[in-house]
Amino acid sequence: MNGIDLVNGIVGAVCGIILAILFQQPLQDGWFRARRRFATVVRSLTYREGGAPLSTWSTFSIGPLHTSALVVEGDGEQAIAPESVRVQVLEGEVVLPEEMAAWRAEVEAAEEQAETSGTRVRVWNGPRYAVEGLEISRTALEEHADVRLRLRPTDYFTFLAAQQLDRRFADGTTPRGRYLDPDRPLDAPAFLQCSFGVNVAVVTADHLLVVSRRADNVRSGPGLWGSSVNEGLSRHIDSAGRSAPDLHDVARRGMREELSLEPQEYTLTLLAFVLDIERRQWSAHFTAHLTDLTGQALRSRISRGVADRWEHQSIEYVPFRPVDVTRYVLRPDRIRRWAPVTPALFHLALVHTHGRGAVERAEAQTVRRLRAEGTRLPTDPPVSGAAPEPR
Repeated sequence: MNGIDLVNGIVGAVCGIILAILFQQPLQDGWFRARRRFATVVRSLTYREGGAPLSTWSTFSIGPLHTSALVVEGDGEQAIAPESVRVQVLEGEVVLPEEMAAWRAEVEAAEEQAETSGTRVRVWNGPRYAVEGLEISRTALEEHADVRLRLRPTDYFTFLAAQQLDRRFADGTTPRGRYLDPDRPLDAPAFLQCSFGVNVAVVTADHLLVVSRRADNVRSGPGLWGSSVNEGLSRHIDSAGRSAPDLHDVARRGMREELSLEPQEYTLTLLAFVLDIERRQWSAHFTAHLTDLTGQALRSRISRGVADRWEHQSIEYVPFRPVDVTRYVLRPDRIRRWAPVTPALFHLALVHTHGRGAVERAEAQTVRRLRAEGTRLPTDPPVSGAAPEPR
């Protein structure tokens, strides 16, 4: 019996191999065709002729948090080298269309009236820059980012007039509807982009993220929670003589004015270029890691005085770990109170330190846990508000 069983086993094994050889590929082909037909049926049920194609230009979001921040260049993992950014200042100031020029005259008259009546401090019409264009290319060998930023002179009153994107003209249209195409977010006239600033995510030596809240009396984003440091480009301060501004120098100025930090006390890294498509405000996103100063030491430093203390009404410190920062960003009392570009800044800073995979896993896990805990996560439209402005 043992011999017969052995022979039967060998015969069965040989037959199994033959059948597998003969039928495995046809079975696989049949299964593939069935899956393809199923996918085609699903697409036919969901597709509508003339439907809008999915855009690659999606604004930044985490779970229920949707912002108007569009990450134009940078993924957080690879830094953008200072020498990779070329800034060019073009001749000739921004010119507003005739109807919008009247709005600028209204802004100027209102500020003069405020000074005359003494109801509030008059806003200074500081010289600033508008964005004519931002072009991105890649180096031939390493494929590193090569950024060309073209700026044009403008002023703060022009910026305030251009921020009225949804104000109606005499014909009923608005600047947003007349001059902007939502499917081409990078195409916009310079007079609607009179803002370029830097945002810095500062991390202390003991791994705490510095988060600031803007003062209630500032004109741009009052009361919103934002980056550790934000600073707008100034023609008066950031362009010595006729030279173009250096974005790293602007970030260093913000670090000094808002946190009393000197360049030798931190490492500064450029991570991304981001556009707030709702307000048409551009930002360069940086992260800065303090070499020796802990959170307590920074608090002590700030207590002894900073140049621009009045711009922020409070500062908080959050453990710089993906789960902790994500839970903080998604707090029910905070999720609607972020400056639009700030969540993207914190995400990119985390990615630069912890890696994209770890950060995205932590974000997904945090969203699931918050929902499992019964935390009510709003599903509001994109966060609105103003991006970084110096005043």
